[in-house]
Amino acid sequence: MTIRNVDRILRSLRQKEGGGFIVRRPFPTAEISYVDPFLLLDEMGPADYGPGEAVGAPDHPHRGFETVTYMLDGEFEHEDSAGHKGKLSAGDVQWMTAGHGVIHSEVPSARIVKEGGRVHGFQIWVNLPKRDKLMAPRYQEIAAAKIPVAASPDGKARGKIIAGSAFGRSAVIETRIPIVYQDWTIEPGGEVSLALDREIHPFVYVFEGEAEVGAELRQLAEGEVAIFGEGDTVKLSVSKDAKKAARMLLLGGKPLNEPVARYGPFVMNDDLEIRQAMLDYQFGKLGKIARA
Repeated sequence: MTIRNVDRILRSLRQKEGGGFIVRRPFPTAEISYVDPFLLLDEMGPADYGPGEAVGAPDHPHRGFETVTYMLDGEFEHEDSAGHKGKLSAGDVQWMTAGHGVIHSEVPSARIVKEGGRVHGFQIWVNLPKRDKLMAPRYQEIAAAKIPVAASPDGKARGKIIAGSAFGRSAVIETRIPIVYQDWTIEPGGEVSLALDREIHPFVYVFEGEAEVGAELRQLAEGEVAIFGEGDTVKLSVSKDAKKAARMLLLGGKPLNEPVARYGPFVMNDDLEIRQAMLDYQFGKLGKIARA
């Protein structure tokens, strides 16, 4: 067993997205463009909205990658130009493969807009390999109750297994390339060592509390990402002196090592493909959302 060291630590920045909601974003930033195969990591909120205040991301296009929405609090309604429509509630996951292209809308539910409430969640963009960039769009929507939960032997670390596997529990979501996506809660004094294939390049994002990660037990504060180096095991822990549990996302994937050309919501392999995506969008080839 070789526990991975921490190669790099990134601090997230706050900025506006979509219709004006605030996100905490470790990447992309001026410091780093992406962590192959992940293109973006946004923490949405937490935000407490009053009646009529909630905003989201109305109609917008996507091509060439996947968007993964994971709700912690609140409700989001979504629909797209392929006729898909639904609602995400706390704990639910939507894994959307945009492929050759869709027009997509994600906005707070009518109830949240009318009554107000807390909205908190994540959106992650996962790059598609060149062979899949123009595949047919598809959705995988997983209710919170169907997401497997793993636990360390002492019970001080518990993880929701959105993608990948841990302690004998495997995700129900199918991914186009090997992906790890797990939400771990670790109590003070708890630790977990997770075996990962050496081809997976992992990182961890702490969004509540403070953690100690890697072979050298590097301190990681809320809002920070640690990118791990080579090895076959990731170690996550929380000091026994911590005042509260820490919560973190463990993500990783097998790097594509392919050229990345991106312009807003289009991610392809070269500029010609980006220009074609823009033309297809402008000429309506990505469709439109049908509303009564």
